[in-house]
Amino acid sequence: MPSRHIAAVMAGAVTSSSAGTPAASDVDMDQAPAAPTSHRRRLRRFVVPPKLPQPVNPALLQHAEQQRRDAQNRIADGITRFSGSMTFVYLHVIWFACWIGFGVEGYPYGLLTMIVSLEAIFLSTFVMISQNRADGKRQMLADQQWQTVREEDRQNKELLDLSHQILDLTKAIHASASPRSGPK
Repeated sequence: MPSRHIAAVMAGAVTSSSAGTPAASDVDMDQAPAAPTSHRRRLRRFVVPPKLPQPVNPALLQHAEQQRRDAQNRIADGITRFSGSMTFVYLHVIWFACWIGFGVEGYPYGLLTMIVSLEAIFLSTFVMISQNRADGKRQMLADQQWQTVREEDRQNKELLDLSHQILDLTKAIHASASPRSGPK
């Protein structure tokens, strides 16, 4: 597979060692045995859209765990993820082309129109479910940020109070340490 070797070269993986002997990465990529499941993985990646990465925010992690417990949420997310992929578009293009090409029904395509309309109704419902869940996540993040802002405000007030106390003490020290100017 020369394309794998070219991809490795373009990615900078192939380098020559300074001693003139080929480095381990200089070995032709064609000699490496191909993984037997690479074709299946590519097909799966094409058919099943990848899942979103796990959130790093602890509040979002907790929210995602709570949502994952509900099977209905998992199903709605899976349907929304699939219907929002290019695979979904390709399948519909093939489906419509076959429906029209094989002449399943006549020109006004009443049955096809009804099926697509019902599908649109259900898909819009799943999209709305996912948007509601996304709104819940945004609201949770906003609540957490508001708590953080309130805590920072409290800390800022404490720091200002401490700064005023330090300023008052500094003024008192300077007042007591400065020599009294008396009549000369």
